[in-house]
Amino acid sequence: MSSEIVNKYRERMAEAYDLHRKFVNPQFVRVLEVIGYDRNYVSSEGAYLTDAKGVQVLDFLSGFGVYNIGRNHPHVADVLKEVMDEKTASIVQMDLGVMSGMLAEKLAELAPGDLEAVFFTNSGTEGVEGALKFARQASGKHKLVHCHHAFHGLTLGSLSVNANHEFRDRNEPLLPDCVPVPFNDLAALEEALKGGDVGAFIFETVQGKGVFVPEDGYLEGVRELCDKYGTYMIADEVQCGMGRTGKMFAVDHWGVKPDILVISKALSGGYIPVGAIITTREIHGKIFDSMERCFAHSNTFGQNDLAMAAGLATFEVLEREKLVENAARMGQRIEEGLQNLADKYEMLTEVRAKGLMIGMQFGEPKSMALKASWKLLHKMNDDLFCQMITMPLLEKHNILSQVAGHGLDTVKILPPLMINDEDVDKFIAAMDDVLKEAHKITGSAWKTVKDLGIRTAKTS
Repeated sequence: MSSEIVNKYRERMAEAYDLHRKFVNPQFVRVLEVIGYDRNYVSSEGAYLTDAKGVQVLDFLSGFGVYNIGRNHPHVADVLKEVMDEKTASIVQMDLGVMSGMLAEKLAELAPGDLEAVFFTNSGTEGVEGALKFARQASGKHKLVHCHHAFHGLTLGSLSVNANHEFRDRNEPLLPDCVPVPFNDLAALEEALKGGDVGAFIFETVQGKGVFVPEDGYLEGVRELCDKYGTYMIADEVQCGMGRTGKMFAVDHWGVKPDILVISKALSGGYIPVGAIITTREIHGKIFDSMERCFAHSNTFGQNDLAMAAGLATFEVLEREKLVENAARMGQRIEEGLQNLADKYEMLTEVRAKGLMIGMQFGEPKSMALKASWKLLHKMNDDLFCQMITMPLLEKHNILSQVAGHGLDTVKILPPLMINDEDVDKFIAAMDDVLKEAHKITGSAWKTVKDLGIRTAKTS
């Protein structure tokens, strides 16, 4: 028998946008309506969303990387139901749960090197906050170094190591002694570390804003510099971990062991928020160094049994269905297909990819007519051109994607790791069609986006 809540949910599906306009975030409602993303999805399974009209949409956004194993995976759902039926003694607080011990054991088995001490969190930004605290306490140094274009979350500590002004604005002053350096620049990093006063260097192994991938030798060089100057190395794999790049953790591509590894998003299986800070027993022991400090860092819900069960079930799916290996194969197919399109269309200037974390970089065209329109769009708004890609991908081809970051001219895709050859072929064919239209100066694509720019300017 359905509960009254579920009955009301079904009855009120059409009210979603009205409810959010009134009670949640009306500005986000406006954004979705302006760019044509107001589809009102009512169900989902695997790699597909279904909207209120019954149209299936290929989800190449994956909830910003939450749904690595696909949406509503039945195995994770079954495990959660079984745990609820078990009536476990969860979150006793003044006791210990075996479920959290089991997930910690699994993470220690999979994490690189001697990372075996685990602290569970509820989100990625909470994981970053904890990692920064761990590094500062264990090192005795408060200074932090981070990268340009970094995104580590939006709570105040995490925001202090974000280098994007659109998030930092209206929040200054943030944590002091947080120094940004360019990604992939070892000389700049050494300049920042050489005083010996830096507690930690935090980085995304593959940067989410723009999908910037480490150059050969960069992470190995980071490890050497951190060792040389007594700085802890924190790898933020909240988005790029859990098989996303074709390895369980992205650092595995380069054989580098960080001192602290932060994960979240896909660890949840898409059901229960969960994250983890994985570090060495040595570092962990410097924070929790006495019985009086057994709660030196703590939270209420971090070790709840449902979240732990979701994490364990997610690893079972990743391993049984060989999704990490599939991410590597499908990612290579998409990258090759996009490289072929880059040879064909001048405005697609670069493809940056690691597994199924893929960024498509666009640049100013050489032909005069296209160049004039490009400059006009960028004069109106730095992010308009990418809407010429993402909007028709959704409207015409029913594929959901995203603009990768403010002012970058980059479109990003994060497909579920369980996509197949048919999904890849559909995406590449759609991109071919969208790029063909974008390269027609008299085509509808340019008019649509110019009109969007005008509407946005009038309503802002």
